[in-house]
Amino acid sequence: MTGRAQQDTLLDLLNTTPVAGTSGTPQDLLAEPRAARAWQRAHGGSGSPGERHHLVQARDSLQAVVRGLAPAASLSPLLDGVTSRPEVAPGGITWAVDVPEDRGLAVQALLTWGALQETMEGRLRPCANAECRLFLLDRSKPNKARWCSMARCGNRMKARRHYERTRGAAADQRAAGTSAGRQASTPSRQAGPNLSASVS
Repeated sequence: MTGRAQQDTLLDLLNTTPVAGTSGTPQDLLAEPRAARAWQRAHGGSGSPGERHHLVQARDSLQAVVRGLAPAASLSPLLDGVTSRPEVAPGGITWAVDVPEDRGLAVQALLTWGALQETMEGRLRPCANAECRLFLLDRSKPNKARWCSMARCGNRMKARRHYERTRGAAADQRAAGTSAGRQASTPSRQAGPNLSASVS
């Protein structure tokens, strides 16, 4: 099973393409070399351009798979040439992954995703806010989390649904009032004296 730090790194990687503020414009936190280098080093990487290239490839592919837009098999080319070998340790046998240094972070992200599929299937998922591009990893026992952040998306979506319900109710009341007004203004068609008749 992967460690919490590796899971957090995977989630951080998936979330490097957020939507900017209220403009709805997607950002890429790995697009600018200096910012990407800082991100890579903060997550245990070397900060090299090659490492960034492989990270972006892994991120884009993983995002598509987690969103259900691509099959898991689409990740296979990203693991070409990666091998593992057993190592004897005091606690038993562990497996060491042999991978070029500039692919280390990207491959670790893929391996972490694979481990989550085995141990926490379905808990890594996109935010339920269709306007949000972030992901969440639900570690709670009920596994009912829907939002990347309750403060950012959860409360916003609840407020929007409340507004839509209120607006719909107001529209129904206006429609009912208009209908009643039309009925009240319809002239009576009851029979009465024929005022147009000639007087004899």
